[in-house]
Amino acid sequence: MRAKATKRRKYSKKTYRESMSMGLLAVPGIILLLVFNYIPMFGIVIAFKDYKPLKGILGSEWCGWDNFKFFFTSQDAVRTIRNTLCYNIGFIVFGTMASVGLALLFYHLRSRRALKVYNTVIIMPKFLSAVILAFLVEIFLNYRFGLLNHLISALGGTGPDWYTQPAAWPFILTITKMWGSVGVSSMIYYASLMSLDGELLEAAQLDGANLVKRIWHVMLPHLTPVIIIQVILNIGQLFTGDFGLFYQVPQDQGLLYPTTDIINTYTFRALMDGNLARSTAVGLFQSVAGLIMVVGTNAIIKKVSPENTLF
Repeated sequence: MRAKATKRRKYSKKTYRESMSMGLLAVPGIILLLVFNYIPMFGIVIAFKDYKPLKGILGSEWCGWDNFKFFFTSQDAVRTIRNTLCYNIGFIVFGTMASVGLALLFYHLRSRRALKVYNTVIIMPKFLSAVILAFLVEIFLNYRFGLLNHLISALGGTGPDWYTQPAAWPFILTITKMWGSVGVSSMIYYASLMSLDGELLEAAQLDGANLVKRIWHVMLPHLTPVIIIQVILNIGQLFTGDFGLFYQVPQDQGLLYPTTDIINTYTFRALMDGNLARSTAVGLFQSVAGLIMVVGTNAIIKKVSPENTLF
């Protein structure tokens, strides 16, 4: 008994030392999180004040919900909220389908060298800045020298000025978003597939399951927990948007606002006009709405499939 107690004591000391070393490694990240994410939260009081820079945050007068009323009663509220929600829902649906599809293709790829090349190629767009992305899109869509208009002209047609065509931009922005983000997401699903027990696929094949059935009944159920976690995290961003995508790529053209203006670009314009309080109010609304969406979605999934919840 004494030997077991001594061994247990040594083991607990060793575990404690390892935990302390890992905790010390996390300290810089925790400090950065506190300094840049939690301490600045005091600034949300600006959303409830008639903020005057000369008076400061504490010196400015309280105005209650006036900044929120200004946004929700304006003609921009419906347009920006609708665009933000519709785009993000589309990005989640099409992005998940494309990412899972790519991961399945990579899993069945025989050549390891080809796999590395393809992975590098599809991940590279993620590291491009919004300015470069906007420039690449303009190479295709510019009215005078755009490749797409040259192709239309070669086929006997006349290419439109795409930067004055609001109806075309939901497709343009969706394609651009998929090109830039699907690669990284597919790597997450591919990594999950690498942990799949190959004996399950062999057993399904022996039972007569073809490739489609093996994917449907074995591989997709294996990916379901990861897909659910990714969807929950993305739903938390449902009321936000990729500012660079919606501001830089359409080049902030006023004619395109009906289909390209989202809450983030509206907030930026309010900030540039000096309306810090109104932009803070809209940002606070986005954060609270995102929190509600994450908690609500997780609660629904907990009732349907408790083992696949995020928390």
